[in-house]
Amino acid sequence: MQTTSIGRAQRTAPRPRPRPSSFKKRLRDWKMLPVHLFLLVGGFFWIYPFLWMLGSSVKTTKDFFDRGLNILPGEVAWDNYIRAWNDGNFGQYFINTIVVSICVVFLVILVTAMAGYSLSRTTFPGKGLVLGLIALTLFLPHGYTIIPIFDLITQLGLLNTLGSVIIVETAGGVVFSTFLFMGYFSSIAKEIEDAARVDGASFHQRFWMIMLPLSGPIIATVALMTFIGSWNNFFVPLVFTLGVPELRTLAVGMFAFVGQNTIDWTSLAAGSVITLAPIILVFVLLQRYFINGVAGAVKS
Repeated sequence: MQTTSIGRAQRTAPRPRPRPSSFKKRLRDWKMLPVHLFLLVGGFFWIYPFLWMLGSSVKTTKDFFDRGLNILPGEVAWDNYIRAWNDGNFGQYFINTIVVSICVVFLVILVTAMAGYSLSRTTFPGKGLVLGLIALTLFLPHGYTIIPIFDLITQLGLLNTLGSVIIVETAGGVVFSTFLFMGYFSSIAKEIEDAARVDGASFHQRFWMIMLPLSGPIIATVALMTFIGSWNNFFVPLVFTLGVPELRTLAVGMFAFVGQNTIDWTSLAAGSVITLAPIILVFVLLQRYFINGVAGAVKS
């Protein structure tokens, strides 16, 4: 009896699928070769400007014009970085940019996390209209709103201060980040909050003690996007610190190498590398959280 059942089980067990022959596998790999070559060539042209800038940052002025689009320098000149840091006052600009970017990131996360949680967990009359009006502000060009914002900052007595740059950049990053937090919080099961509500947790306690600690990926996403946007922002720091050159950020400070008749191209390239280095470092450290946060927000 036992032998019969074993034989029946062997006959009914699914047979393993035959593996593709090595010839078919090689043929499939050869068919994908043109695609891989095309992607490699396209990727090279995509990163070529960055590689050229990196090479130009250590070229001499003579090499910059003689070697043209050649990436490799004929003679390495590290003095370009020293000249950009000292003569271009990049040390002060670097500190200004760090202060502005960190403050903007902190304020944007604080405001948008609370707003996103409230919008995802509460209902009120006209909620759809309010969300539509908020979303509409995403499509307003900065040129149409800079004059009233400039007038408001002037009346507040904040013109030509880093505080004005922080306030304006924070206001500019609130809307999109609020929708990201709203989408992420909507993807979290409400049963978690229901259990806390049964234990007597209030609305604010549920946010600070439960939801906010669970929103690490979207916090990293918003922090990364806000940091990059604030670090690279040129228009706002230019307008609101125009009267005090010492308050410039790195993006504005690079124009110190642009004269009326000449441009210090090698120092400008070195300054560009100094400006991009922190962004690349932050992205490398937070890219895993960035992908998880965007996936969670989009999934909802």
